Amino acid sequence: MNRRLLTILLAAFVIAAACTFLVFRLVSNRVGARQTSTTNVVAAKQDLKLGSILTADNLTTMGITGAIPQGAILDKDKSRVIGRGVISDLYAGEPILESRLAAPGSGGGLAATIPPGMRACAVKVDDVVNVSGFVTPGMRVDVLISGTPPGEENSKEGTVSRTLLQNIQVLSAGTDIQKDAEGKPKQVQVVNLLVTPEQAETLSLASNQVKIQLVLRNPLDTKTDAVPGTTTGNLFAGQVIAPVKSSRAATTKRAAPRSFSIQVINGSKESEEKFAAPGGRQ
Repeated sequence: MNRRLLTILLAAFVIAAACTFLVFRLVSNRVGARQTSTTNVVAAKQDLKLGSILTADNLTTMGITGAIPQGAILDKDKSRVIGRGVISDLYAGEPILESRLAAPGSGGGLAATIPPGMRACAVKVDDVVNVSGFVTPGMRVDVLISGTPPGEENSKEGTVSRTLLQNIQVLSAGTDIQKDAEGKPKQVQVVNLLVTPEQAETLSLASNQVKIQLVLRNPLDTKTDAVPGTTTGNLFAGQVIAPVKSSRAATTKRAAPRSFSIQVINGSKESEEKFAAPGGRQ
């Protein structure tokens, strides 16, 4: 092989190797710089329960490499989260997100967990027959009422039971909005439910007029069923059927006449004859 051609090939190989090495170093430096860049965000220094008020003592800073979670609060904005309420349990080392905090100025406790447009309505329950000893915040219940409709105290159907509200979220059980130390429900006599203003009016009226019972439901079961209700009479009828309509409608009907009269004209004489109606007396 020509010595001159061999020299040219060798020089080209060296130049190509050098260029490859330089490109590799540049790309590696850029990738490494991106991977090592971190963003400091605000995190929980300790476990924080729902309803807690954030202070400087229970906040810390942690570095996150790469993309930060949506809604994360940067370290430079730490001052604007102090004094806000926690509306969902936080754990030590967890970044604090805007969606886990109450609005500024709303404070903490139960009120801070109520979404806009909703209300917290307290319902008194019976420890013996209700689910007060089994509900915890976040569970879903149906509200059942039992009583005698107005004006039907002497009805043969007896007590009427029907489903008043369905798929209602439990905000708190008793005075607590948290579970006990072991994560178990507590025996309470008051349960706070998350309802709309219209449902709050209905529930308030029912609590003063009839007996209320809560029924637990699967939190994944959000379907609302058309429940007709039942009566005491149906319990002994051999089958469950919808309660009869109110008997008050029947009282508005006009009573059938017991007799009727016919005017008889005979020439210049007029007379009136009365006849007994079927089932009646003259």
